[in-house]
Amino acid sequence: MSTEPETTEEAEPKAPGATAEDRTPGAAVAASPGIGADSGPDGDGDDGGRGTGEDTDAAAEGGAESAGEPAGTAADGADGEAAGGEGTGSEAAAQRSEAEAELAAQRLERERIERRKAEKRGPIAAGAGLSGTAADLLAAVRAVESGEKPVAPALRRPEPAPRAAAPEPARRPQQMSAPAAPASAPAPRTVEAVRAVLTGAGAPDGLAPQVVAALGEGADDQLREDPWQLLRVTGVRPEQADGFARALLGTECGPDDERRGRALTVWLLEQAALAGHTALDAPALTAALTQRAVPDPDAAVQNTLAEGEALVFQDALETAAPGAAPAHDDAGDDAGEAEERPVRVLVGLERYALAEESLADGLARVMNSVPKDDGSGAGWERAADSAGRSAAELIRTVAGHGLVLHTGGDASRAEVAALLGAARGLGLRAWAARHTTGGADESRESGADSSVVTVADLLSGVRGPGRDADGALDLDLLVVLDAPQLDVETGAVLAESLPDGARLVLSGDPAVLWSAGPGRVFADLLAARVCPQVASRTPDPGPVGELVSGIGIGELNQVEAPGKEVVIVPVRDAGEAVHRTVQLVADSVPRAIGIPAEQTQVITPGHGGAVGTRALNTALKERLNPGPGRFGGFDPGDRIAYSPAPGRTMPGHVVRADAEGLHLDCSGVPVVVPKERVEQSVRPGWALTAHQAVGLRWPAVVVVLPGDAAAALTRPWVYTAFGRAERHLSVVHGVEQALQRAVAEVPQKPRTTRLPALLRAQVPTAG
Repeated sequence: MSTEPETTEEAEPKAPGATAEDRTPGAAVAASPGIGADSGPDGDGDDGGRGTGEDTDAAAEGGAESAGEPAGTAADGADGEAAGGEGTGSEAAAQRSEAEAELAAQRLERERIERRKAEKRGPIAAGAGLSGTAADLLAAVRAVESGEKPVAPALRRPEPAPRAAAPEPARRPQQMSAPAAPASAPAPRTVEAVRAVLTGAGAPDGLAPQVVAALGEGADDQLREDPWQLLRVTGVRPEQADGFARALLGTECGPDDERRGRALTVWLLEQAALAGHTALDAPALTAALTQRAVPDPDAAVQNTLAEGEALVFQDALETAAPGAAPAHDDAGDDAGEAEERPVRVLVGLERYALAEESLADGLARVMNSVPKDDGSGAGWERAADSAGRSAAELIRTVAGHGLVLHTGGDASRAEVAALLGAARGLGLRAWAARHTTGGADESRESGADSSVVTVADLLSGVRGPGRDADGALDLDLLVVLDAPQLDVETGAVLAESLPDGARLVLSGDPAVLWSAGPGRVFADLLAARVCPQVASRTPDPGPVGELVSGIGIGELNQVEAPGKEVVIVPVRDAGEAVHRTVQLVADSVPRAIGIPAEQTQVITPGHGGAVGTRALNTALKERLNPGPGRFGGFDPGDRIAYSPAPGRTMPGHVVRADAEGLHLDCSGVPVVVPKERVEQSVRPGWALTAHQAVGLRWPAVVVVLPGDAAAALTRPWVYTAFGRAERHLSVVHGVEQALQRAVAEVPQKPRTTRLPALLRAQVPTAG
């Protein structure tokens, strides 16, 4: 690794616009109820998220995300909840926003999931669930039993007609609108009634719309009956809800109030979900309630379960090593072992419990269903023979299995492209979906393969194959890129959307940061070993690839960088870090490396602080695109990070602003953000966090590591941030030995999930 590229600017270090922020847990939450954490559009760690992370740590006893970016990931995105763009009449109906369409698709899929579960619980008529050939065969058997002549088509299967190669899907640019307003706004009378309750107890009246959105009609009566329902509002903390309850209830308020225990139990489960957990161990939950001064935590949990606000589960623990055969002495011993098999008791919210069970059901269906009749095995074999070694292994594995896991870095996407080409050559309708769009690799993938869409677009129908008559995706093969970014809810909708007989390939780098939402779908599937896994043998090229590969196994190695592909820039303090970052982007990298500023991305651990994204974006705008910020702080030409939904970030730039809203260009996709949505959905994008940048790459990346970021660093964070660079990586280094220690000793923080146990109950472990 070399030192920084030579520079010509020798001005004193300074930090334009860099103001220090309170970094203590919960500092972003003011004393009054509802002055919540700073909400952001990106679903990434923020100052307010640190308070959330601390509470989640207490709830999970070290299993939850600690204060810092991963815990704030979903919290920050959740705070940027969808609000309204305007639309009227048939025109609004004809041009539904991406978010509306996605929500509608998820609603339909959840209804379908609930119907299927109800059918499983109810009595099943013999043969009632059969269709097609299976139904014909059943009819034939019954005809034989009754002495009748069987129907001929049931006994004779016609030869399948040869399928022509599937045509390349057309890729058409399509304008995307920001999330529109909810269909029914809260009634003004209800908002005013809630406002009166809040002000009467000394709480900010500005919370009223959020309270009504959380509690619905009659929210004022609900608050009077149970003041701790205020915890349903994002950003409100227990101490604030306690103060609100004391003001309303007076001497009747106490820490042993049953309503308080229930509300705190639900709140802790919600905080755990923000940190990535789908459930919590019961002992960890009761310990967290004890820390919150709940006198009888066990009773609080039982009351919450009795009211149906949470669910309890018993998952069997693995007592033997994988593949080890259990010892069986006799039948009596077997019965005793079955009774004494250890279990863990988990408590979770119904929302995530339903999603995780539906995901397990959907994946089991994909694994157990026979792939569609799509040509002879010889065709797959010919396609494999013409591909490279890793691609050939992937093609052969996909040919015979419904679900396949494919692991590898950015270079392994060439193997996915080979698989898609082979499948289309056999006449299959093959599509790929990725987490987000943007970055340098977006145009490359789009030019090579026009069947790559985002997961959100695929599920909402904005782009992709569309749906068949049964409501399933109209495809034969789906490859999900960036699979580590799948949370349980998105994964459940995706699995339930696949038609019977379709193949699913989950592809991604297991070393990157996990999803913004609850769950760790890809990691759980890898650990469960219920389906084939294909590991890419294609290394990422160059010195940057060599450096990132070492980080993935816990080693921070020095690499030879004759072309200054990797540069370390040591700094002493926050002001110098900001100054050197701006200097690298605006001058050093373009002049010494030949990569312009618009193709260089800055990545830093958080939004707040003297060297967070806010301070860096302010300094970079002053240098690269100064202007008054006439529209919500933005000017034409500003780089932005647009968040259409929590946890998703689309890089782009501002085109113009008019009465319609802020016009953006996100990797060639025009987006219009209404004026009232700009503050919640759009942020400056010269500097991003690693969670915002995951799944994207740029020709040059400047990673900024200020001294106060040492505690937030983990191996997956460093791996993700450094891995966003294609040709050049500069590291503004102010954390001394903390970087090497994070890479060697700080792995991904664990998440409590139920998916492995649910899968093991339905699918045998793959050999």
